Parts: sequence; C-alpha cells; structure tokens
Amino acid sequence: MKKIETIIRKSKFDEVKDALHQIEINFFSYWDVTGVGNEKQGHVYRGVSYSTTDIQRRFLSIVVSDPLLDRTIDAILKAAHTGTVGDGKIFVSEVIESYRIRTREKGVDALK
Repeated sequence: MKKIETIIRKSKFDEVKDALHQIEINFFSYWDVTGVGNEKQGHVYRGVSYSTTDIQRRFLSIVVSDPLLDRTIDAILKAAHTGTVGDGKIFVSEVIESYRIRTREKGVDALK
C-alpha cells in the first residue's frame, strides 16, 4: 500500500476529485493549507500589490493499493495541471498496515 499526499491549487480541487472518482478512488481526506512557495516576487492585480510567498492550497491524503498507484498519480497530474508556477506537488510513501475499525479488516481489504 502507498500513501499519496498531494498539494494542489484550490481551484483545481473539483477536477482532481472527479478524476479520482473516475478511477474508483472514492475515499480520501483533504484540508485547506497555507504554504510558502518558491516564487519570491510579488504581483500587482488591478493596481493592488500582493505577496505570492504565502499561498492557499488544498492538501489531499490518499491511501491506495500498489496496483492503483500509477493510475492515481496520473489522474492527479492530468487534473491538477495548469502549466504555471504553483501547480503543486505529489509525495508517495509506504504504508505498513491499515485497519478498518468497524469490521477489524486489515491490509488492502480495509481500503475497500
């Protein structure tokens, strides 16, 4: 099992969620986060200068079986992509075990 953590633009969340549902990833957690990006210069919008160092994003945490890893990453990459700075990041880590509290199922069965 793998844990996918991804930070995306809030404006792309619905597209990413729909893409995940299309490949039958129906359970994941998400929350709003603020981070510091690589871009250090400010921008001017309608005459108002604002900083781009603190950026609003959405963080998703998804645990998948190993065979679903590549499809899940591809879905996120396609749905979250704009081609401009700030599209986000994806991190993948190993999950040792999972349990469904209600039924006490463990492993990949607990993900279904």
